[in-house]
Amino acid sequence: MTAFVSVTSAAAGCGGDGSDSKGGSSASPPTAASPSASTPAPQSPSPSPSKSAEPERFQSAVKKVSADDLPHSWHKGCPVSPSGLRMIEMTYWGMDHKPHAGGKLVVNAEAADKLVGVFHKLFEERYPIHRMEPVDVFKGSDFDSIEADNTSAFNCRNATGSSNWSQHAYGLAVDLNPCENPYVTASGHVEHKDCVKFADRSRKDPGVIHKGDKTVRAFASIDWGWGGSWDGTRDYQHFSSSGR
Repeated sequence: MTAFVSVTSAAAGCGGDGSDSKGGSSASPPTAASPSASTPAPQSPSPSPSKSAEPERFQSAVKKVSADDLPHSWHKGCPVSPSGLRMIEMTYWGMDHKPHAGGKLVVNAEAADKLVGVFHKLFEERYPIHRMEPVDVFKGSDFDSIEADNTSAFNCRNATGSSNWSQHAYGLAVDLNPCENPYVTASGHVEHKDCVKFADRSRKDPGVIHKGDKTVRAFASIDWGWGGSWDGTRDYQHFSSSGR
């Protein structure tokens, strides 16, 4: 941090220019002002246009959570306790091409630091994220979180169409821009009407994830797999430590 120090000229109030009236009679008598004294001083050059501010740097903090922080997404019987989870608070790049502070993602404690690295890469690549809040904001409703195009992670629930725990129930999965990257059944069905158009994976809209792109590679760098590579039903929003 740069320290700004106020510096006072020695001539100001210190008698350095001999103008102190208490300094004696040795001061010269006042002289008439020269004709040029009334001429206005030349104006300083106009300041050059300021450069646009540099984008905010990626910032993150990993914090512990309690059951009180997860009133809708966690309950007794979940495969991981609150002590095994962490809240990542971080900067993310928005759909408006600006950095946004206050993104929150609840994840497994063992994966937290790795995921910070992934989202740092996404920020540096300017991958845009529409929204990032815990699913508790939506009272634990995965459906409502998707409707809001919200990027989320932990939610103690079963996998879609299964009686087994989802990887989200362990905090080991992230759903990224779920509208631009929908869950598409083998028959091509998309549940959320505003997201149907994104079943067409040739689209180049902001936030759309494609095979082998920088987003997929960022998660692959921590050995997380992508649901967009599945056979049959594909979950284009979904990244997980197991690949499922």
